[in-house]
Amino acid sequence: MADKSISLLKLVEARASSKKKLAEEMKKQQDSLIPYLPTECISNILVRLPLDSLQRSRFVCQTWYRIINSAIFIEAYLQRSESVLIFLVPPKRDIFFPYGTPNLQARPNALSVESKLFELQSVHAFQRPLMDPKSLLQIKFMEIKNGKINIQEYNATCLGKIRASCSGLILLDNKMKKGGLIVMNPVTRELEALPLGTLCSSHNESYGLAFCHTTKQFKLVHVFRDKLQFIGCEILNLGTKSWRAVDGPAFGLFGWFGYDPVFASDAIHWIPHIDHSEYIVSMTADNEKFRQIPLPKSSRTQDRLVEMRGHLGFVTREELNQSIDVWILKNLCGEGWTKQYSITVGCKSCVIPLYFSRISGEMIFQDDDGSLYAYDCSLQLMRKVEMQKGSFPIGSFYFPHVNSLLSWQVEVQGQDVVD
Repeated sequence: MADKSISLLKLVEARASSKKKLAEEMKKQQDSLIPYLPTECISNILVRLPLDSLQRSRFVCQTWYRIINSAIFIEAYLQRSESVLIFLVPPKRDIFFPYGTPNLQARPNALSVESKLFELQSVHAFQRPLMDPKSLLQIKFMEIKNGKINIQEYNATCLGKIRASCSGLILLDNKMKKGGLIVMNPVTRELEALPLGTLCSSHNESYGLAFCHTTKQFKLVHVFRDKLQFIGCEILNLGTKSWRAVDGPAFGLFGWFGYDPVFASDAIHWIPHIDHSEYIVSMTADNEKFRQIPLPKSSRTQDRLVEMRGHLGFVTREELNQSIDVWILKNLCGEGWTKQYSITVGCKSCVIPLYFSRISGEMIFQDDDGSLYAYDCSLQLMRKVEMQKGSFPIGSFYFPHVNSLLSWQVEVQGQDVVD
């Protein structure tokens, strides 16, 4: 009886060994059918994928995951990413509600910023405040391709408005905490609540995001008017998440905070007056010092600062010859403003610049009726952008943005960031 048991055991082991060898041979045959591609070739292919395809590709295998999450790939993808406008709109009732509605199954990967924040903070479900789905805002972005508007979404919602944007990161109001803020990358869905800084009303403050090449860290700059009407400033390093006070601009430089600041030439820049501003206020990201820089001409309400491939641009309306002049400030010291373009628009249009496309080289404008125009700087041609009715809400607040895989965490701080 014992001999039979031993024989049966040997038979089972032999069959298992045979199956293992057969599986190994089949795997070798399959591998031999797939040509070997160096990592550099795979990376060169993946970096050309559109955003939605790239997000899915990172989960194909471990090799692709390591490539896509490497600092070199993240930087390369940022350099190839086109400028867009990021904005918030109320979601349609029949499409997108992430709070127990019948259509939730249609969006299994939908993200609620506030819900994820509660999960990260380990807040029990019964302790979370109730959120009205009607107050949700859908995070979308718009880009111009071949003269046509293309609106896409991140499949995510939030309650607070966008306060700033830089290199793929956005700053959101934390509606669950008075005066609170949330930093987020809408592409990777990484987000984090920030500690409270100085509390003041929104019309007496301005937030700007910047990347410091010296420390390889993102900085959040908060400029505000205190009760004594002095302008204060505090800075938070996103890596350390702690506020610290710095010397603010000189008294009287700021008249209001209505214009969103622009990060360019390694500094954050503000137009400090609503009309007839003769200068801009700039703060360099490295030494955190404020300075006053004269403008080439007095700024009017329709004039704006824009980032143009790393440099600061000033787009201003010239009433005499019915044109729009684009000035470039390539550095903060030494060279002054240089007129780069003069765009003829005529007297009937009152267009306001929205952003400059870093890849296609187009300046995007919006007319007072909501129409969009794209000026091709190389061809020196202005054309109206084709757009469907209601596709681009006029009442929304837009921020120039670039979709990237950047993070404010320590492991990706070694890369070089260029807007």
